[in-house]
Amino acid sequence: MRNPYDVLGVSRSASEAEIKKAFRKLAKTYHPDSNKDDPKAKDKFAEANSAYEILGDAGKRGQFDRGEIDAEGKPRFQGFEGFGGGRGGARPEDFSGFSGFAGFGGGRRSSKSSAFGADLGDDVFSQLFGEAFRSSGGEGTRQGRGRSQKMKGEDVAATLTVTLEEVAQEAKKRLRLSTGRDVDVVIPKGVSDGQVIRLRGLGQGAPGIDPGDALLTIAFAPHERFTTEGSDLRLRLPVEIEEAVLGGPVRVPTLTGSVEMKIPPLTNSGRTFRLRGKGLPTKTGHGDLLVTTEIRLPEVVDEDLMDYARRRASAKAK
Repeated sequence: MRNPYDVLGVSRSASEAEIKKAFRKLAKTYHPDSNKDDPKAKDKFAEANSAYEILGDAGKRGQFDRGEIDAEGKPRFQGFEGFGGGRGGARPEDFSGFSGFAGFGGGRRSSKSSAFGADLGDDVFSQLFGEAFRSSGGEGTRQGRGRSQKMKGEDVAATLTVTLEEVAQEAKKRLRLSTGRDVDVVIPKGVSDGQVIRLRGLGQGAPGIDPGDALLTIAFAPHERFTTEGSDLRLRLPVEIEEAVLGGPVRVPTLTGSVEMKIPPLTNSGRTFRLRGKGLPTKTGHGDLLVTTEIRLPEVVDEDLMDYARRRASAKAK
């Protein structure tokens, strides 16, 4: 994979907020559901997620910056001090295609004995240089810092559409992945619209290869009453004219049922009130509900109201 900073298009000095903003922009741009006619979008989407897996984690970002892990998050081979005449020694790829020890015996040896007369076994590298060069003995593996790591299958992308009520209740929803597997997903506390969640081990797999992950994008379904602003909700509340003039209690719908809210006398249309803790759940609590009043006139002509309006208009004209 490419350098994660290049993938997200940020500098090495970028702040956490800048990295998060860049990732969300790419995730929205290349999400497979929005690019069904672009086969490359899925790869770009997965690449952006992999980059954010590293740069979005302070610990992994530090490891990458120090050269301890590569762009895929795997440990880098550090080499052998003093071997090859330079710091860090030779890289594993320096030995690709190397068969036998021509310098020690004039070519490839079919027997187990070396030019030194000792029985080194089939794996000469492992005996000379230790476990870092020991063969895994199986398919679908990579080497890394003295241990064998299985290759990983492809990630798959999916979208989970949820209602605001389901978010408020931290509900469980069933989803069928493109792999044909059904999974139950508990909506996490503090989830946001467009957030991508990694479900480890639920991607494509094969014999001898670990399965990839499922990249799940949370999508909030449009609501007939509420709009979202982060963890806060907004609601436009119709208020009868007598309630607006006299003030008093009004009923306000929330995601968990109606509550009572008092408004002062002579409340104008467009005035906003805050009901604390009646918004969406966060990791530490709840957001707020912002209620904006809309004065509603009677649908049937009220002669008393009409007379009052005429008197008011006449008084202003004098």
